[in-house]
Amino acid sequence: MTRRTEAAAVRLDTLDLGHLALFVGMRVNDLVLEELHAAGFTGLRQAHGYVFQHLLGGARSIGELAGLLEVTQQAASKTVAELEKLGYVEEAGSDDARVRRVRLSVRGQASVERSRSARAELEKRFESLQGRRALEDTRKLLGEVLESLGGAEAVRTRRIRSPR
Repeated sequence: MTRRTEAAAVRLDTLDLGHLALFVGMRVNDLVLEELHAAGFTGLRQAHGYVFQHLLGGARSIGELAGLLEVTQQAASKTVAELEKLGYVEEAGSDDARVRRVRLSVRGQASVERSRSARAELEKRFESLQGRRALEDTRKLLGEVLESLGGAEAVRTRRIRSPR
C-alpha cells in the first residue's frame, strides 16, 4: 500500500509577483476559453491565440506566420490547417501562386470579438470587486514591471512567443 502525501497549501500572499501574475493570466485565459466554447466557438485552444494575434492585421503567408511564431513552416501549416478545418481561418488571395496566404474568417473574427467581450466582462467584475482605483494601480504596476524587464515592446508589437 502506498501512502499519498498531501502538499502544503500555497499562501497566495507568499508568491512572487511573476508567479502570481502568471496564475491570474492563466485563470483569465481559462475562463475566456470556457466562455468561447459555451458560445459555440468549439475546438479553440489557447495556443491558437498566438496565430490569431498575427492575423488581426490581415492576411499572412504560412512562411510569415512561421517566422513570427518562431516555428517551422510545417508546424505553422499544421496549425493553420487545424484552424481552417474548424472554420476560423480561410485562404486569402495571393499574387504569387507558390505562396499560400490565410486570414481570419468571419467565424474567426467573431471569436475574437467574443473573446474581447468576455475579457471586458471580467474587467468589470474585477472593478466591481476590487474597485476602479485598485484595478488601475495594478494595471499600472504590472505595466511598469513589464517595461522594466524589457518585455513591453513584444506586447506592443504583438510578438509574444508561444510557451515552449
